Amino acid sequence: MKDNRQTYFDMLVNVCAILILFFGVVFVRIIRWLRRGNSKRACVVVLGDIGRSPRMQYHSLSLADAGYEVSLIGYEGSIPHPDVVSCGKIQRYHLKEPPEILSKLPRLAVYVVKVCWQSATLLLPLLRHDRPSHILLQNPPAIPSLLVCYIVSLLRNSHLVVDWHNYGYTILGLTLGPRNKLVQFSKWYEKFFGRFSAANICVTKAMRTDLKEKWNIEAVTMYDRPPVRFRETNLPDQHSLFLKLGKTYDVFRLKSVENPEVEQTTFTEQARATGLVSHRDHRPALLVSSTSWTEDEDFSLLLNALERYEEKCEEDDSLLPSIVCVITGKGPLKTHYEAVMRGKSWRHVSMCTPWLEAEDYPVLLGSADLGVCLHKSSSGLDLPMKVVDMFGCGLPVCAVGFNCLDELVKHERNGLVFDTEAQLAEQLQELLVGFPKKSAKLEKFRSNLKEFQETRWTDSWKKSVLPLFT
Repeated sequence: MKDNRQTYFDMLVNVCAILILFFGVVFVRIIRWLRRGNSKRACVVVLGDIGRSPRMQYHSLSLADAGYEVSLIGYEGSIPHPDVVSCGKIQRYHLKEPPEILSKLPRLAVYVVKVCWQSATLLLPLLRHDRPSHILLQNPPAIPSLLVCYIVSLLRNSHLVVDWHNYGYTILGLTLGPRNKLVQFSKWYEKFFGRFSAANICVTKAMRTDLKEKWNIEAVTMYDRPPVRFRETNLPDQHSLFLKLGKTYDVFRLKSVENPEVEQTTFTEQARATGLVSHRDHRPALLVSSTSWTEDEDFSLLLNALERYEEKCEEDDSLLPSIVCVITGKGPLKTHYEAVMRGKSWRHVSMCTPWLEAEDYPVLLGSADLGVCLHKSSSGLDLPMKVVDMFGCGLPVCAVGFNCLDELVKHERNGLVFDTEAQLAEQLQELLVGFPKKSAKLEKFRSNLKEFQETRWTDSWKKSVLPLFT
């Protein structure tokens, strides 16, 4: 009887040893497969619309120029820039959106299920392809991408690089309030997992200091810089853009098409066609703002300032030009503000909200006379990229003030900073009085922006970011 038991025990030990050996071999092979890859392959991850993530598109193009094979992972939506689409070294992988049925669940359940869905759909493309030497992640959003990308970096022996655009918990706090438990958890999560990255990039010196002092995270500051296509637009290109937009938007529709080389700009014809012209027959000023139509931008500031401007023009329009205000972008609050705009019966101010193709956006900025930025940073530590684009086109701005804005907008040097709608209205009048004759202040701002235009994305990226990859 004892011999039989000993035999069974020996057999069990042998079977266990074989199973352990088998699964050990399988595990080693899986790890080898996970870590098999190219030393010059990078995954660029944005848990958002790729086409509306210009900084990550620029990162991808710069990595491709540096010889990397790039997998750009994010959601499908807006069309990315043509250079990204046509680049043979950049492959885009679109994440699947959560099913619409989620919206019928309770709010907390929606959040939990959405996080699980995003985690699973993000893991698949990160594990399916050859091992990347680097994973470059946009933050925010932090949940669940920070943890998912960290786990993948461990499994695949990849370097995780986090590009801190802002803090996810501060954005969440705009809608839920800073004391909300979910916001507090988000802050802990972001702080805890943010420290496991191999390297970090951030968008301002203020954020670099904040990351170091509060979370002990070392980061390199990489200011957003515009690529070379953001520049002042010549008259023929302005003419072509306005003709194109005029097919859809009345505010750009021309009464007649004249030779774009003549001294009069096409905007003069547009002014006559829409009635936006004072008794002195000068062209309106083109005012541009861009937005994601979210809670961190209060467009009532601009609308109320334009209301004051309209009232001033009604009193005496001999010195102030009419304004065509073009607001570009998509987002959750767009419908709300469009309804407010339709309720205005202004004679001297006209507004439209087009969605522009990627190649048309810099042409519009380069055609404009003045930019307006309403971005209020949720953390007070990031800078609006829309202003970077405007400055690249030599376009001065009026920008709402916050903590570190002076790292970009220098008040009375390259633009003006305001806090209230009354201040913005005064600035519009100050800068546009006597238009289209040259405004001394506007011209000074444009001249001072020449220095900013000298440093472009590529040069800045090679200096500050490329060393993190090489």
